[in-house]
Amino acid sequence: MDADLDSLSREQLLAEVKKLRAAIREHRDSSGHDLCWHHPQLWSLLPEPMDPAIAVPPWPKFLRGCVRYRESLDKQRPDAAVHDKEFGE
Repeated sequence: MDADLDSLSREQLLAEVKKLRAAIREHRDSSGHDLCWHHPQLWSLLPEPMDPAIAVPPWPKFLRGCVRYRESLDKQRPDAAVHDKEFGE
């Protein structure tokens, strides 16, 4: 799967590592509504093409998943700052 790396020079490998680190940091440092699970810009950094066909749960199940994710943040990061803004503000 990662055979494309075998043909890269040291400089090209370093550039790839720096690009991936920047993307990981951008994702890690996201906050508020940017914590959404759908990150095609991050996935596009992989060499294999991304299939845009995704499956989404029905609204009630999707929202229950969102609530469980938010509850897990309360447990894992109870000291997190509150981002009290609507999406798009």
